Amino acid sequence: MTAPDATSSAGAPAASWRDSLAVYLQPRVLIVLFLGFSSGLPLALSGSTLLVWMREVGVDLKTIGLFALVGTPYTLKFLWAPLVDAIHVPLFTRAFGRRRGWLLFSQLLLIIAILLLALTDPARSPFYVALGALLVATTSSTQDIVVDAFRVESLPESEQAAGMAAYVAAYRIGMLVSTAGALFIVSGFEGTGITRHSAWMWGYVVMAAMVLIGTLTALVATEPEQSTKAEAATHAEPAFHRVVQAAIGAFAEFLSRKDALAALAFVVLFKFTDAFSGTMTAPFVIDLGFSRNDYAAIVKGVGLAATLIGGFAGGFVARRYSLATSLWIGGVVQALANLSFSWLAFVGTSQWALAFAITAENFTSAIGTVIFVAYLSALCRNPLHTATQYALLTALAAVGRTYLSSGAGFVADTTGWALFFVICVLVAIPSLVLLAWLQKRGHFETLGPVRV
Repeated sequence: MTAPDATSSAGAPAASWRDSLAVYLQPRVLIVLFLGFSSGLPLALSGSTLLVWMREVGVDLKTIGLFALVGTPYTLKFLWAPLVDAIHVPLFTRAFGRRRGWLLFSQLLLIIAILLLALTDPARSPFYVALGALLVATTSSTQDIVVDAFRVESLPESEQAAGMAAYVAAYRIGMLVSTAGALFIVSGFEGTGITRHSAWMWGYVVMAAMVLIGTLTALVATEPEQSTKAEAATHAEPAFHRVVQAAIGAFAEFLSRKDALAALAFVVLFKFTDAFSGTMTAPFVIDLGFSRNDYAAIVKGVGLAATLIGGFAGGFVARRYSLATSLWIGGVVQALANLSFSWLAFVGTSQWALAFAITAENFTSAIGTVIFVAYLSALCRNPLHTATQYALLTALAAVGRTYLSSGAGFVADTTGWALFFVICVLVAIPSLVLLAWLQKRGHFETLGPVRV
């Protein structure tokens, strides 16, 4: 999405509440909403939900912490994003188009990967669990590449704000379904009398079936006009040449910008405070003595409400303040929210305390995420390599969740839970230092006013 010119909205009359709400019912926005759910669904299946399964069967904290590394594909997806921009999938591209063909192909692979993970046993074969989780992460990150490009290309400027808000809200709902929803489903299967392992297996089978929501959405959607034009402009070129041009064009544009390396480092670090604590939140709650149903009920109930309200709050902040100021607000509140878990460590197994901690984390994380997505989208400008550019940025953002967070289990094991979450606040400091430096250098002014 290109940032609107400073004069694009100057003097324009404020939209009525009815008009503001009506845009969310536009077909293109609804398509993006359901694709957001499809993108958010798989993340926890190779992350927090899998970690609950592993902890329940006795896998130690150090091994659980190292499992953050299975998220490597989310970090390296920019390496194959040029293929998504340039290569045609046999049969799929011809039948459905450049973006929709890749959407359907990646979703088919994702269903297969989740089913393979469902057949593993964390208690007996952690290697095969890691391999299955790696396959889920790879196919999920490929789907993300396509969905991000589809979202940026398919929405006109007048619907970008609504599309972005819908995407982020649905993404979080997808994550909640694959965390709280999956845990409820597993408990339901276990309540029928089958073994715990079988209950987890069938829970993952249900999650695989839910990927079909995204598949049906892709079938109903139409190919973005920008993508069609880009395809028409390059279809006569050899496939290898298209791949090279997509890769070089995307990277060259970023590196040619002022303070490019500092901006990319900021992308890596902004959500690190969330990632570092999020890696260990589920094991922490289980260790305190809460049941999986306690955790699931609170995440699904107050957690969902906090996420949705936080998304609207993030939109309000970004409309009210500049992008830089909004990033300051999002960065600070998402870091400070970790202190609620330190407090919970002292309180113990209190339902109200857990509800407060989950509410604080989900609310502030949603604020930070909406503002951060606005920043990332503003950096992507060329439909010839939208997928590659956005994949590069989101892959860099995943570095914190994947590599920098891989030692979280060792830190928690050494310090104890209360001090661990204090440390989670402190790891936000480098991103705020970079934010101050970029703001001083005028980085955000070059993007123009970005509306969320």
